[in-house]
Amino acid sequence: MGQLTGGDPSLLRRINSAVVLRALRAAESPTLTDLTRVTGLSRPTVEGVVEGLIGTGLVVEAGAEEGARRQGRPARRYRFRTEAGHLLGIEIGSHRVAVLLSGLDGRVIGAGTKEVAETASADERLERVRAAVADLLRRAGVPRDSLRAVGVGSPGIVEADGTVRLGTALPGWTGLPLGERLRRSFRCPVRVENDANAAAVAEHWKGAAQDTDDVVFVMAGLSPGAGSLIGGRLHRGFGGAAGEIGALHLLGRDVTPEKLLSTTGEPLHPLDEQAVAEVFAKARRGDEQAVAAVERFIQRLVHDVAALVLAMDPELVVVGGWAAGLHGVLDPLRRELERYCLRPPRVAQSLLGEAAVATGALRLALDHVEEELFAVEKTVTTRRR
Repeated sequence: MGQLTGGDPSLLRRINSAVVLRALRAAESPTLTDLTRVTGLSRPTVEGVVEGLIGTGLVVEAGAEEGARRQGRPARRYRFRTEAGHLLGIEIGSHRVAVLLSGLDGRVIGAGTKEVAETASADERLERVRAAVADLLRRAGVPRDSLRAVGVGSPGIVEADGTVRLGTALPGWTGLPLGERLRRSFRCPVRVENDANAAAVAEHWKGAAQDTDDVVFVMAGLSPGAGSLIGGRLHRGFGGAAGEIGALHLLGRDVTPEKLLSTTGEPLHPLDEQAVAEVFAKARRGDEQAVAAVERFIQRLVHDVAALVLAMDPELVVVGGWAAGLHGVLDPLRRELERYCLRPPRVAQSLLGEAAVATGALRLALDHVEEELFAVEKTVTTRRR
């Protein structure tokens, strides 16, 4: 970019604004003196930037502390208005839709869910999403026009514009212009991401991978998927299909995962979680056919994960999805990864559980807002690790 020494005053003002705003959001009611010290900018510059940010509604003067008030006129304090806008994180699943609501700091202030039939059409499922959002906004007393960004986690291979290129888990999902359909319901940007990718982002933000930048998140199930972070950044692949380990059985394998876990010879339905849980329950009771089925299922899952681990070399594998809580998944995965991998990664269970996808979707919405607020600063600073 060259030196920023007065060649573009407008750019300098935007940079100063981003620097001060970030400092305001990170601190608790700082004074102008505090902001001057933290940012390294001159006091007149900081004062001018703060006045401009107050004009945008993103910053407000904070109330003086009582102790300071008794000692005379206190220094003026300011705070970032997290209530100046709101964010939504939405999970669209086979049996339910879930919604999280936050202010501009990403702190959740409301949540809601709506059950939906696994056989529901795309239109019916999207109507449940709209109903869940409307109900949550009403209960939270938040007007729809205060939404700044919406993040969505969905099954399937999702393209950059939010179109589901391939989505076999939900009826009518393949080819669905999901992003376009949802943008009709909101007056703000909508970011759509694969559910496993969203969950990986969530675990890195608030879950088991907070201190790790190279992570594989496994959405364990009959048709497993995975999301990966490399250097703290989501790896989607060229067409958004990175991590589709559920398709590995096509590479010369005749038996599908649905048949591996069957005790009757008839394949299980990929979305019939109750039937799958019953197989695991029978295995715990010592049923020989169920024990053999579970062993086949775990071995397939381990091989699928090992293939991705060998390619990605992550520091950590986080296992989530409905199968993560079933007895006997994590230990065999650890043992097998030690056999197959040159440097076995740590293996941990998701800390966020069923909230992982919606939480990751909320983080995507927060990322969008932060890109708008701090984009100029990011162009001139080194990337944080």
